[in-house]
Amino acid sequence: MPELTTPYGFWPSTWSSTDAAAASRDFAELRVGLGGVLWSQFDPLDGRTCLWHWRDGQTQCLTPAAFSLRSRVYEYGGGAFCVGDSGVAFVNEADQQLYWQDLNGAPRALTTRADCRYGDLQFDPQRKAVLALEEQHGTAVLHRVVRICLADGGRQVLAEGADFYAAPTLSADGQRLAWIEWDRPRQPWLATRLCVAALDQYGACRSVQVLAGQGAGESLQQPCFDAHGRLLVLSDRQGFWQPWREDAAGQLQLLASAAADHAAAPWQLGARNYLPLGAGQLLLSWWAAGCGVLAETCPDGVCQPLAVGYNRFRQLAADSEHFYLIAGSSDGLSAVLAINRHSRCCQVLAGGERLLPAAQVSRVQPLCFATAGGEACHGFFYPPHNPVCHAPAASKPPLLVFVHGGPTSACYPTFDPRIQFWTQRGFAVADLNYRGSSNFGRAYRLRLQGGWGDVEVADAEALVRHLTELGWINPAQAFIRGASAGGFTTLCALAFGRMFAGGASLYGVSDPLSLRRSTHKFEGDYLDWLLGDPQQHAERYQARTPLLHSERIVAPLIFFQGGLDAVVLPAQTERMVAALRSRGVAVEYHCYADERHGFRQAAHLAHALEAELGFYRQLLSS
Repeated sequence: MPELTTPYGFWPSTWSSTDAAAASRDFAELRVGLGGVLWSQFDPLDGRTCLWHWRDGQTQCLTPAAFSLRSRVYEYGGGAFCVGDSGVAFVNEADQQLYWQDLNGAPRALTTRADCRYGDLQFDPQRKAVLALEEQHGTAVLHRVVRICLADGGRQVLAEGADFYAAPTLSADGQRLAWIEWDRPRQPWLATRLCVAALDQYGACRSVQVLAGQGAGESLQQPCFDAHGRLLVLSDRQGFWQPWREDAAGQLQLLASAAADHAAAPWQLGARNYLPLGAGQLLLSWWAAGCGVLAETCPDGVCQPLAVGYNRFRQLAADSEHFYLIAGSSDGLSAVLAINRHSRCCQVLAGGERLLPAAQVSRVQPLCFATAGGEACHGFFYPPHNPVCHAPAASKPPLLVFVHGGPTSACYPTFDPRIQFWTQRGFAVADLNYRGSSNFGRAYRLRLQGGWGDVEVADAEALVRHLTELGWINPAQAFIRGASAGGFTTLCALAFGRMFAGGASLYGVSDPLSLRRSTHKFEGDYLDWLLGDPQQHAERYQARTPLLHSERIVAPLIFFQGGLDAVVLPAQTERMVAALRSRGVAVEYHCYADERHGFRQAAHLAHALEAELGFYRQLLSS
């Protein structure tokens, strides 16, 4: 194709919205067992998550056509399968029940409790059972840790009484059970408790003790036992989620590790970001300036870097010969890796496709810039890049600021087919890890307390100023987009500032009080932390509710919504759309009737990209 001189934002590209949507497939979870390794993979082309088994160089899909693996505990799920001696237990997406499937066999139901959901599964080999987090829906939503027998589906309650549970974990001998628990109004990234119990001959918990987290200033996650029966956990008591291990006196001791977060905020269950090995060694992943690092570490802190060239690491596992994990990179799709423990060589078992030639990929550039009060803020920048196109001399590209959801979440420097869709067409993209994001320590993560709708908006505006000073963008053509909590930030930025020429809200929050009344239990008190008690801080809610200030929004907006969304209900978005239209603001609204909070179907993902592109191009042409 001959080179074209075309204005930024209007570059042609063969990387279509359909390509970008299809490339949104990803791996969810990974476990070792059945002579190899198993992982779950989501494919937007059929909207299913299937389980795959790799053994002796062969890969086999185990999930029949009528099933899909996905837990909806806490709405965000996780821990949707575990591996037993002869098969797997999994959560079926449609009915949220537990099933057992022998290798090469058909699934059979283990539970038939229609009012319950299950997740965070672990196999109990001594008792031939599955440990699970159970979420029961009735007049109230209750959570507990249960054991489900493989033989007859018999159910035993192991822990209940706390508002929330996570990560039930057995010692290798089956004699000790550990878990994480917390109570309202806290979230798991604020304050949790590490509990441990001895199990009697009937498998019931005895002598339950709180090993850590008795106060309110420590978040713990991902407990596990080493081969010697010692309990390990990630704790942020020294400012970062780092690995700690219990000593002979039952006290936690910090292990040699970087002063950095070794995990992200636990929105989903079943995460594994570190792994105890033999002889006091650890397999660790952590974040350095927002980029992932993987290494094998010795007790003296000496590190052996692994999988260099990848920059995000999830779901660590190991057998005697290999480390296994899900890894991300900046130029290809997520991959399932096997790393030889002796040679350190990496083998890609699945994924890792380079869908765009290297010459067509926009290369990520880490950002660190000053924001309000001189504090540091972080993000990633992707310049417009298309080898066959260039813009007229002296012109600067339009900017899309991506605002992640959560808001206590993060963005990552991994290959994102959506971002490449934009950079291929002549847009610059800035992915923002505003103050309040994960992966930069506890103080940074808690920076949004009482400041949502203000702090991160200031960071988005500081980002535009920073990129303008560098000469990388046209500030008059800066747009902002975000999903869920990122949609709230988008609306606040347009209502309370004039930095952005337009925006896109994907199932975004427009009315925090409405969200507070209707949202699910897991986030039921989140708004009180982000904005304050609505009675004591009514003026704050009034000041930061985009719906109440719709008259201040003059920039055009495009909205996307799932009709089955249980987090941000469609009615909330539709009220915001109606308020803007009543004032003559240019608004587009797209609702996908069978989508939930986060779109999963390829056709909808592609349509949303095309609609958003058309929306921005219309603004660039006006």
